[in-house]
Amino acid sequence: MHKPGKVSISNGVMMDRLGYGLYKVPADDAHGLCTLALEAGYRLLDTAAMYGNEEGVGRAVLDAVSAGYVERGDVFVTSKVWNENHGYRATREAFDESIRRLGLDYVDLYLIHWPCPAKDLYVESWRALEELYAGGRVRAIGVSNFQRHHLEKLLSQTEVVPAVNQIELHPFLQQQGLREFNAEHGILTQAWSPLGRGSLLTNTTITHIAAKHSRSPAQVILRWHMQIGVAAVVKASSRGRIEENLRIDDFTLDAVDMAAIEQLNSDTRVGSHPDLVN
Repeated sequence: MHKPGKVSISNGVMMDRLGYGLYKVPADDAHGLCTLALEAGYRLLDTAAMYGNEEGVGRAVLDAVSAGYVERGDVFVTSKVWNENHGYRATREAFDESIRRLGLDYVDLYLIHWPCPAKDLYVESWRALEELYAGGRVRAIGVSNFQRHHLEKLLSQTEVVPAVNQIELHPFLQQQGLREFNAEHGILTQAWSPLGRGSLLTNTTITHIAAKHSRSPAQVILRWHMQIGVAAVVKASSRGRIEENLRIDDFTLDAVDMAAIEQLNSDTRVGSHPDLVN
């Protein structure tokens, strides 16, 4: 299968460029869907305490290891601390709960889910993540939904630069300025909702490019993410879609395609603005 490769994050850990996202996956479905994703070739599973499905994710990883078709070191598991657990002590306790639910010895990447600026505790939470990282309980630490001003504060007051900033990013919300800031500081940009929660799949520019390449609209959009140099996590709920989304490394969007997609940017979000989530 032609699937996207890996990227080295700032500390040298290798991370898949395309991962399987678990947002809004019911707890009862997480084990089965993660198993399908692992069988299809995904090696990055992106969950969070808020998703309520960590247990199924961890069980799928351990079952795949037991079945012998993956090793634990080949699977990259991301989880995130939720907004109600900001602050040093609360973040440490939240991590302990996440790793207990996952049933794993370590997490590959642990993120602060939202900056929650009104609480103004994300620097304290980051210090907890720094300790978890120093203690080897996580292989890398990062943030999610951080804007430039949140990052500037974090960088000025802490030691470890986030390895990843996972943000809403798709052709309607291309975030070029934030992507450039991340890159300047060695922070990998990872997109959530790369398909704009499906809103892009019927866009005429996207469907035209898809027809040109004999590809699905989703494949075109995910390929665009790879070509602008970001990583992404994508959700799908059927074996066919799970497999299709991964087959994006055997075609290339040309300069005309890329320019047409660039024109779609309208700074339109499908999720919340990070300054308003607390």
